[in-house]
Amino acid sequence: MSSDDQPTRTFHVTTLGCPKNQVDSDKLTGTLLSDGLVPAASPDEADVVVVNTCAFIGPAREESVNTILELDELRKDGAELVVTGCMAERYGDELAEALPEVERIAPFGAALVNPALAPEVPPASSTTSTTSTTSTAVPVVIGATRAAPSTSQAASIGAGEPTLVTPSFDLLELPRPKAAAPWAYVKVAEGCDRACGFCAIPSFRGPQRSRSMASILGEVEALEVAEVVLVAQDLAAYGRDQGQGERSIVPLVQAVAERAEWVRLLYLYPSDLTDELVETMAATGVPYFDLSLQHVSRPLMRRMRRWGSGELFSERIATIRRQLPDATFRSNFIVGYPGETEADHDALLAFVDEVQLDWCGFFAYSEEEGTHGATLEPKVPPTLIAERLAELSERQDRITALGRDARIGTDTTVLVDSPGEARSTGEAPEIDGIISVPTGLAVGTFHRVTITDSLGPDLVAEPCGSQA
Repeated sequence: MSSDDQPTRTFHVTTLGCPKNQVDSDKLTGTLLSDGLVPAASPDEADVVVVNTCAFIGPAREESVNTILELDELRKDGAELVVTGCMAERYGDELAEALPEVERIAPFGAALVNPALAPEVPPASSTTSTTSTTSTAVPVVIGATRAAPSTSQAASIGAGEPTLVTPSFDLLELPRPKAAAPWAYVKVAEGCDRACGFCAIPSFRGPQRSRSMASILGEVEALEVAEVVLVAQDLAAYGRDQGQGERSIVPLVQAVAERAEWVRLLYLYPSDLTDELVETMAATGVPYFDLSLQHVSRPLMRRMRRWGSGELFSERIATIRRQLPDATFRSNFIVGYPGETEADHDALLAFVDEVQLDWCGFFAYSEEEGTHGATLEPKVPPTLIAERLAELSERQDRITALGRDARIGTDTTVLVDSPGEARSTGEAPEIDGIISVPTGLAVGTFHRVTITDSLGPDLVAEPCGSQA
């Protein structure tokens, strides 16, 4: 049967993990659309069911596996189940062995659809395998070099002769469909050059590889959104691998700000938060600082192979607040890293109380194979980690709620994300609270509103003057 005679196939993509994964899913969706597939209304109606997985920490991997199994139960007869993303890249062999339900394991750069239903790719000339599995894994090119595929990475889908499929695209540079929301994440680089003791990302995402400014700006223009959220594993390091100098992020932000009303930056390493970058962010009108702090105890941070301390962070945040009283601060902290003492925990509690971050997340340490942290002792008992998490979360919830209460009666500008839901510059999409607004305010428009109430992390607002 010729390709013209084949019925139109449908697909559904489920995304797990961070905003960077969402960008990857958008770009994979673009490739599926260009291959002639069309979106299905739900996963149970799709011919190709794709799960874009997360492998950052243990709970994320557990969620990914559970989602794969749930979608396997849900999919219709004859539908292909495809696993891609970080777990496919990092644990392709293990997934293929543990999840025979999956037809295809597709790491970064792999085609998602069955090659029998896509343009033919010549087989590799010298690859053989005696292992028969139900999955296909593909070697990936991210950064300068990558290891050769293992034997099981040469297995073909289902029965037949094993075939090694070469990467068919560069995921970072793929085009993507126009955004459905009035905002969009834009990934400016892939990988990371740092060696934090708890993080395995460089081992499967590779070293940092920045996009050209032209490609980023072209994507921003094509998305046609009111807010652009720039993301990367190490955002402020953008361009260093291209020899563009230490602060290439500054001209990039300035250029994006000429193409979108709001520009937001996520995941800034604290040592890179220079005066120039702070001034640039303030000039965009979005003084939102998402700082990757991870902890504040100096001895523990050295064990984490991280820069900084609570004193340094507190001073920097205080300086920015003096310059920008309306600035918003978010961060995340790891609890229970090997060797974390009561003194370390007390230092973090004191920092939370003193600095009063607007938004904050706390995560239990997850031991990751191959990282420095996995070699360290003593381990913190899980019960103690849980106690510390509860204590920190309770304090931060109270701080956030009081901060939201303090906004009642103030005016602010919001962007309407969906009917009845909006955000100001102080709320990042999908991460922080929302501002409830009248459903009559058009999606994608900006409005001046008065905050009238708070509901935990969320706010309620009315257009300015509507109650006069």
